[in-house]
Amino acid sequence: MKLGCASAQAFGAATVVNAISSGFGAALGLSLYTRARVAVYEGRGRIKVRILNDPGESTGLAEAAVTRTLRRFKLPLEGLDVEVETSSNIPVARGLKSSSVAANAIVLAVVAALGEELDDLEVVNIGCDAALDAGVTVTGAFDDACASYFGNVVVTENLSRRLEKVISLDPGLKAVLLIPGSKSYTGKLNTASLRRAAPLTRRLHDLALEGYWPTAMSMNGFIHSILLGFDPSPALEALEAGAIAAGLSGKGPAVVALAEPEDASRVAEALARHPGDLRVTEVNTRKAFITEE
Repeated sequence: MKLGCASAQAFGAATVVNAISSGFGAALGLSLYTRARVAVYEGRGRIKVRILNDPGESTGLAEAAVTRTLRRFKLPLEGLDVEVETSSNIPVARGLKSSSVAANAIVLAVVAALGEELDDLEVVNIGCDAALDAGVTVTGAFDDACASYFGNVVVTENLSRRLEKVISLDPGLKAVLLIPGSKSYTGKLNTASLRRAAPLTRRLHDLALEGYWPTAMSMNGFIHSILLGFDPSPALEALEAGAIAAGLSGKGPAVVALAEPEDASRVAEALARHPGDLRVTEVNTRKAFITEE
C-alpha cells in the first residue's frame, strides 16, 4: 500500500570560494536543476533508485538521503519500501554541485512524502550528512548545498555549518558554462595540495563576506586551476571578454563565467575557443521547493 508520494526540485550551483582547504566557503545559485520523485510504500525495507539522466551513476547518495531522512523521524526502513526517481540537466562530476543538488531534492521529497515538515537548514544538513555517508564530498559541501537550496550567493563556515550571509544576485545575470567531457569525482580527490591554499582562500572568503564575491570567485578559480592542474586561460579570456567573474567551479573541470546580458555572447565566444560543451543559462535566486504531483 502506498503511504505517500511527493516531488521536489533543487537548483544547481557554482563555486565562489572553495571550502576544501580552509573550511570557509562561498557559492552561488544556477538555474540548472534536479527533480526528485519519492514514493513510500509498506514493504520489506528496500530502496529502489532510478537516475533517469545518468543510469550508470552510483545510487549510494540517494539511498543515504532516504535513510538519513527516515532516521530523522525515527522511522526504521524495515517495513517500508521507498522508490526514488531523479532527473537532472546538471552534468555529473563536473564541479556543478550535482551531488548537493540531488541530496537537497531527495530529502525535501522524502519529507513531503512522509507528510512531515522540517525547516530549510535542517533539510540542507540532512543532505550534507547523506553526502558524507555516501563519500561524495570531503567536507559535507555545506556551501554548495546552501547555494543549491537558497539560491543567490551564500557565504558559509562549513565545519560548523554556519550560513554567514546571503547576498542577493541580479536575476538578469547570465551564467556561461564551459563543460569538458571528463569527470572529476570529489571522493577521489587528493586534498593535500589544496591545504596549502588555506591562507589565500580564507582571505577570499572574507572578500566574499564583504560583498566582493566576483573578485573572490575569479581569484579562487585561478588558484584552484593551478593547484588541480587545469588550464586557467578559459576563465582569464572570459574576463577579458567582459565577464564580471569567471573561474573553475569546485574541483572542476567546468568553468563558470558570469556576465551582463549584453556581454554574454562575447564571453560565450571566448569560452567556445576551448574544448568542451558550452551552455548559457541564468543564475538562480529561487529556493528549492515541493512540486505539484
